[in-house]
Amino acid sequence: MSSFDPAALPSIPRDGEGPVFRAPWEAQAFAMAVILHEHGHFTWTEWAARLAEEIAVAGHRGERDDGSRYYRHWLAALEKLLADKRIVLADELRERREAWDRAARATPHGKPIVLPGRS
Repeated sequence: MSSFDPAALPSIPRDGEGPVFRAPWEAQAFAMAVILHEHGHFTWTEWAARLAEEIAVAGHRGERDDGSRYYRHWLAALEKLLADKRIVLADELRERREAWDRAARATPHGKPIVLPGRS
């Protein structure tokens, strides 16, 4: 297993102290990928290639590479890698995404989003 190397990642938003996150979910997605790698679910080279592929596909769709969507690409790459490795099934990911979407739409602005059956 290769070790975590953030320098190997394509254009990660960072400052002098390390990665920069605009929202808590970005930091959580980052941490999930690092922890899953540390537990041997994928190599860092494999992860970096998947993320680069996701960014390239976005570029082919005409999305600007200004860094604003970096962690959306990160999350999409993570979801696809986990589904490909059958760590989480694609149907489970879709169901969870839909549940979050429904909960977000039903939640007043400024209030925490709570999924049904969770507190």
